[in-house]
Amino acid sequence: MSKFETKYLVDVFSALGNQLKSPDESLSALIQDEHFYNAWFTPENVDLAVRSIGEMLNSTSLHAWLAKYPGENSKQSKKVGLILAGNIPLVGFHDVLSVLVSGNHALIKASSQDGRLIKEVLRRLLLIEPAFADQFTFVERLEGFDAVIATGSNNSSRYFDYYFSKVPHIIRRNRNSLAVLTGNESNEQLFQLGKDIFNFFGLGCRNVSKIYVPAGYRMATFFEAIEPYHTIIDHHKYNNNYDYNKSIYLVNRNDHLDNGFLLVKEDTGLISPLAVLFYEYYDSLTSLNDSLSKLSDQIQCIVGNAALQVSSQLVDFGQSQHPALWDYADGVDTMDFLTKL
Repeated sequence: MSKFETKYLVDVFSALGNQLKSPDESLSALIQDEHFYNAWFTPENVDLAVRSIGEMLNSTSLHAWLAKYPGENSKQSKKVGLILAGNIPLVGFHDVLSVLVSGNHALIKASSQDGRLIKEVLRRLLLIEPAFADQFTFVERLEGFDAVIATGSNNSSRYFDYYFSKVPHIIRRNRNSLAVLTGNESNEQLFQLGKDIFNFFGLGCRNVSKIYVPAGYRMATFFEAIEPYHTIIDHHKYNNNYDYNKSIYLVNRNDHLDNGFLLVKEDTGLISPLAVLFYEYYDSLTSLNDSLSKLSDQIQCIVGNAALQVSSQLVDFGQSQHPALWDYADGVDTMDFLTKL
């Protein structure tokens, strides 16, 4: 799989993880400054992203993950073009990690919204193991690639499908996450759900954009639990989206609920505008399971502890932005793809 033995890969990347989950002075300074380059990347959100990756890169998880892909050490390295998204901090790190540990070479086209962080993380990797220097290159334009992993919108994915059709590829499209409530959740569980909704301002594909609630659900219970997140409205870009969507709903006389920092609207759609949460009633978990199964190609993960049998990834309250190494985007096994090139 890689020119390094699994044990050594575990040692190297767990050492990197230790640095990320306990940022030193220079990394902390970068975390504090990112909002000057991207207003969405507040110190709190960048710190969350960095530490979450650090926690993900623990030796136990790394060993369990890599053990599933023994591969061939003699396999010729392939050049894998990576088009990284920039919606949340370090969102493309897992793709870079996968290419590196699979023994391939990453041609990294970083997002203009998130270029500094990934370069700093890889700089730290080289301080731990300089030999990785010949396994990645930052590029402005992808050329000379053997395979591609590209992340973008539904619109850009059509371009990607055409442009990269002649090489092995993974093309990611828009996905969103949702939560299923049963009405028996504790106040703490609903508070944790607030993290799934508001972390990264709701900009990630793992952020909850819609909740399903049982018929007759008392929405005031949900509002009371998420009240501690009210300071999100102080961020000017989030506030602008909140004001804009509120004005649209008022002008169009769309029924909606408003707690002063989140608009909640009954809607059958999955993708809600920023600062808006959709909700939909369900009659039974059986019928809901059938409905969600048909939407699985649009869902990244489902938050809650309801007894569902859908194929989408199920996660506990507050954990949507803490994926494990084997929680692949869009449910496509990136490592299996890379080790078989």
